Amino acid sequence: MPKQIHLNAFDMNCVGHIQQGLWTHPRDQSARYTDIHYWTDYARRLEAGLFDGIFLADVLGVYDVLGGSADAAVRGAVQVPVGDPMLLVPAMAAVTQHLGFGVTANLTYETPYQFARRMTTLDHLTQGRIGWNIVTGYLDSAARAVGLSGQTAHDDRYDLADEYMSLVYQLWEGSWADDAVRRDSASGVYADPARVRLVHHHGKQYQVNAMHLGEPSPQRTPVLYQAGSSARGSRFAATHAECVFLNGQSLPGVQKIVEGIRAQAVQHGRAGSDIKVFLGATVITGRTETEAKEKFADYQRYASSEAALVHAAASMGIDFARYDLDEPIVTDKSNAIVSNVEAMTRSAGPQWTRRKLLEQMVLGSRQTPWVGSAESIADTLIAWSEQADVDGFNLSRTVVPECFDDFIAMVVPILQDRGAFKTAYAPGTLRRKLFGQDRLPASHAVAAHRFAADQGSPR
Repeated sequence: MPKQIHLNAFDMNCVGHIQQGLWTHPRDQSARYTDIHYWTDYARRLEAGLFDGIFLADVLGVYDVLGGSADAAVRGAVQVPVGDPMLLVPAMAAVTQHLGFGVTANLTYETPYQFARRMTTLDHLTQGRIGWNIVTGYLDSAARAVGLSGQTAHDDRYDLADEYMSLVYQLWEGSWADDAVRRDSASGVYADPARVRLVHHHGKQYQVNAMHLGEPSPQRTPVLYQAGSSARGSRFAATHAECVFLNGQSLPGVQKIVEGIRAQAVQHGRAGSDIKVFLGATVITGRTETEAKEKFADYQRYASSEAALVHAAASMGIDFARYDLDEPIVTDKSNAIVSNVEAMTRSAGPQWTRRKLLEQMVLGSRQTPWVGSAESIADTLIAWSEQADVDGFNLSRTVVPECFDDFIAMVVPILQDRGAFKTAYAPGTLRRKLFGQDRLPASHAVAAHRFAADQGSPR
C-alpha cells in the first residue's frame, strides 16, 4: 500500500511568485490577487480537490541584489507588489470546512506578543486550520525597511529564533489553563483568573511580563512549518518544526536530507514521524505526454529569464550582474538562503556560472518542472514519496487557476485509484488531519512551557 501523499498549493499574495513571467500568459489570473473573490474561489477549488492546504509564502523587502537595484523586480512583478498573507485567511476559511492554511511570518521583524495574539485569532477563526511557516528573513532591504542597517548573520538569526519560539510557546500554551474559560453566564464569570497567569520572559532579545490576550484556541500552537535545509536550519527544524519544506534537488540528495532531519529529531527526543517533509515541485500535466509537452512549450514562451535572475540573486545573496556569463560564481560569502546556494552547488558543481544557472531556469525559476501525462506525474510523485521518504508536495503555481484545475482533474483520481491519496477529508483540525491529534505531543519542545495542571496564577 503506497504512502498517503499530502498536497499543498504553494502561492503568494502577489503577481509573480516562483515561475517568473507567467503572469503575462493570457489565461493566467494572478494579477487578480487584490480581489478577495479570486482567493475565495481559489480556496473552493483546492478543497474540492481535497488538497491539504494552501501554503502562502511572504517576503519583507524587495529584491534589489541584481545590479544593486529593485528596478527589474518592480518591472517584472518579482514578488512586488505583495500583500499580507494573513489577511486572506479568514475569507478563505469562511468558504471552506477542511482546507488548511500555512502562512509565512518573519519572526525577525514581528513582535512576539502581538504575533502570538494574531495566530491565536486565526486558529479560532479557522477552527484550528492554521499553520505558521517560520522564517528568519534573508533580505538586507527588509532590515533597512524596519530601520536596521542590515540583517543579522544567518546562524545568529536562528539563535534569535530559538528564543522567539520559547516566548510564543509560553504565550500560546502556558498563560491560560485548559479549564480557564468557564463561560458561566449565571455567575457572570467568563474566565477564572486563578487559571490565567502572566508570562515572565527575560531573555537576550525579548522582555515580556504579560498574560496572553487570547483564550485557548483549538490547536493552541499553530502547525509549525519551516523551510531550509542548511546545517543550522536543520537543527532548528529538528527542535521545532512539524512540517519541513525542501526545494527540489536530486532524489538521492533529498533522501539524504530527509534522513538527516529525522535522525536529528530523534536526537532531540522526538520520533522521526513527528516531522512531515514537503518537497517543492512544479507540475505541468495533460492527458498525454504530447499534450503536457505542448502546454510546457506554450508556458515557456512567457517565462522571464531576467525576472528569474532577480529572484535567484536575492535568495542566494549574490549579484550575478557582476559576473561574466562563464565566470565562476563566488559563493562563500552569502548571508541569504544558505541551502539555496548549497543546492545549486550540488546540482551544477562547485565552479558554476551564470550560464549554468540560466540553463536551469527553463520556466522562470531554478525549479525544474515535472512535465508529463497524468499517469507519469502520478508515478513520479509516488516514487519520490516512497524512495526519498517525503510526505507530500508543495505544488508551485504556473498559470492559475488552470495548473491546479488540471492537477485535480487528471492526477488526483489516479493517485486515489492507487491508494496514494485520500478520497475524503478526515474531520478535525489541521494538526489532527496531519498527525492524528489537535495539540503538539509531549515530546515536542513546547511541552516545557505548558500550564501544568496544578499551577496557580502567579502575578
